[in-house]
Amino acid sequence: MIKPIIASLAFALLMSPAQAALKTGDRAPDFTAPAAIGGKDFSFSLAEALKKGPVVLYFYPKSFTRGCTIEAHEFAENFDNFTAAGASLVGVSGDPIEVQREFSTKECRDKFPVAADPSFNVINAYDAKRLKPSATGDTVADRISYIILPNGNIGFSLIDSNPSRHVEATLEFVRKWREDNKR
Repeated sequence: MIKPIIASLAFALLMSPAQAALKTGDRAPDFTAPAAIGGKDFSFSLAEALKKGPVVLYFYPKSFTRGCTIEAHEFAENFDNFTAAGASLVGVSGDPIEVQREFSTKECRDKFPVAADPSFNVINAYDAKRLKPSATGDTVADRISYIILPNGNIGFSLIDSNPSRHVEATLEFVRKWREDNKR
């Protein structure tokens, strides 16, 4: 009797997504970073973005790789849904601004910004650095999404290697948050 229960618990733990190092309720580290949208550079400020509503901050390993391209496409396809829920999006990787400029146009489809963090200052502040180097030997950001609420606290966090899961889970959260916080 005990073995089936343990097996069920182990299966449930394996099937549920891991949680990011910053937890719900934690204060989100403020940051400003060079970013691009539609191929144009600007300075992304978390504090400024939060004045408009929740921010979906997603970290991804490397621009123009398969999973990161899938994730960017799906966020772009759902951009209007995030906007309707009052949330803004920003992706962050360790790629330089020259790469992010091109990625913002081609893969993000000019819909939302991606920030450059080659020094890993933002990635480290959010505990989003992959513990092991990538297959290419580079140190990269892990695939982690946070939703930062207008009060500056983490409302949701997710580590999941499936890029599609991030879009689904964050959109579900911001829709529910918006419904619960209607005035």
